[in-house]
Amino acid sequence: MRLELVPLPSTDVDRSKAFYVDRVGFTLDHDVEPGNGMRVVQLTPPGSSCSIVIGVGISDPNAAPVRNLHLVVDDVDVARRTLIGNGLDVSDVNDMGGGVRYAYFSDPDGNSWALQQISR
Repeated sequence: MRLELVPLPSTDVDRSKAFYVDRVGFTLDHDVEPGNGMRVVQLTPPGSSCSIVIGVGISDPNAAPVRNLHLVVDDVDVARRTLIGNGLDVSDVNDMGGGVRYAYFSDPDGNSWALQQISR
């Protein structure tokens, strides 16, 4: 079994798409309207085999936000600076000890993300 797609609630699909592509750097895989008023927008973080999907008819836009999705990065400081440079509000880096470090941000709908660095 593989986790390959995570649906996220979005109240404005175009705003969410722009956020993830232009500010976070996800790849736009699909933006299709298969019919019946449905719209499917699939986006993938660089280097990931798991994508997110937003759209009309995908999930309830009034659903609670998804919390604390993890983006594993080699260097949390570099990833944080890149996102801040793209206009995101990213928390300070939190050193948990043992080589584990985190920084956090959220999308316009409150879906939250953790940048996770684990040094081995």
